Amino acid sequence: MLSDPTVLILMYFVLPLWLVAGFADWLCHRASHIETTTGAKESLIHLLMFIEVGIPLLAAMFFDINALIIAGMLVAFVVHEATAMWDVSYATTARTVTPFEQHVHSFLEMIPLMGIIIVASLHWGQFLALFGLGTEPARFNLVWKSEPLPVFYIVTTLVIVLLFEVLPYIEEFIRGLRANAGKLTPKKARDAEPGQTTRR
Repeated sequence: MLSDPTVLILMYFVLPLWLVAGFADWLCHRASHIETTTGAKESLIHLLMFIEVGIPLLAAMFFDINALIIAGMLVAFVVHEATAMWDVSYATTARTVTPFEQHVHSFLEMIPLMGIIIVASLHWGQFLALFGLGTEPARFNLVWKSEPLPVFYIVTTLVIVLLFEVLPYIEEFIRGLRANAGKLTPKKARDAEPGQTTRR
């Protein structure tokens, strides 16, 4: 399966594009002085969204794809979308979300969906089985991949995720706490009306 062009697109285009978009979003937050506008509270929301997408990503990397993994991906996507709505609703109360950042957000929202669609097409029998269709029985067990991903790919991916996703967003969170004497929410965000869109 690792020689399947669709798998290669998922591994070497879709996932890297998601990582680039995630780092670009961090740069947008930094440029908008997130630490003094929406502060560590928004950074916590960002970390939450990262976890929501990261767990199904790790599951897909290490376990055989079956109905359980696909169901987890679908649930995580819905939860991620709801969290993204919360994120933007809060962010726009105290900082400028530029058109470029909004465009980056569109990538961050749609790339996981693109990944799920590719995974479902590669494991169509289990996708159908999840909804009681097709001829395969739905499998809801965790089994290590019968054809593991290359160790070099896994290590490289995890290192890139650590350096360009996890650490930058933790730094963003810490920066927000330091700028507001340990408070999650800066005064500007606390004083803003819910749903109010403002400019820094």
